[in-house]
Amino acid sequence: MSRTLRVGGMVPLTTIDYPGQLACVLFCQGCAWRCRYCHNPQLIPPRGTDEVDWRRVLAFLQRRQDLLDAVVFSGGEPTLQDGLLGAMEEVRAMGFRIGLHSAGIKPVAFAKALPGADWVGFDVKALPEDCQAITRVEGSGTANWRSLEHLLASGVDYECRTTVHWHLFEPARLLILAKRLSELGVKRFAVQLVRTERMFDPLLPSVSAQALLPDLWEAMRELFPAFVLRG
Repeated sequence: MSRTLRVGGMVPLTTIDYPGQLACVLFCQGCAWRCRYCHNPQLIPPRGTDEVDWRRVLAFLQRRQDLLDAVVFSGGEPTLQDGLLGAMEEVRAMGFRIGLHSAGIKPVAFAKALPGADWVGFDVKALPEDCQAITRVEGSGTANWRSLEHLLASGVDYECRTTVHWHLFEPARLLILAKRLSELGVKRFAVQLVRTERMFDPLLPSVSAQALLPDLWEAMRELFPAFVLRG
């Protein structure tokens, strides 16, 4: 049942988390990975100290039915919760589009959630062989890219995005990653430069400095029909 959905926080209004839609973001509690640059570390534990009761979430959405277009289930990793599909159905029944932010941590669970989404913001952590350096979980690269295959086969609208902390990413590896995504048929790709004000790993440098790299960004624009750099 969706009442078991653990919501660790919410953003009442956003224009950037679901392209072209006025949306509310629900941050689902819990994540199985330990990404070093994670800027929502409070959402990693399976239970949070600031959880929002699901009934309160529904009451808020009822008051926003004529004002919002969509609801985005973010995290943490929302697909790890058994209540996700039921929650999506309840929210869709209220007339909202459904967005999903996911890294596809569990490919089977991610594939089950895909039919409930209208749009997916999919986190490609790194090249498969490089993922563990970011997530600190063995096998995360295989899972991440298998879920990407599910997404591309599903027909659900999407954006692939990669968060970059230059201490963990070499520009050359980022370009190889982009080329591999392009070869798979990815049409929209975004590079998100990390926000360093709050990160899960306290030993990670708070400065993620790199040259402007105009040649790299131009090469990526040539690889995808739509490329976005978010700084």
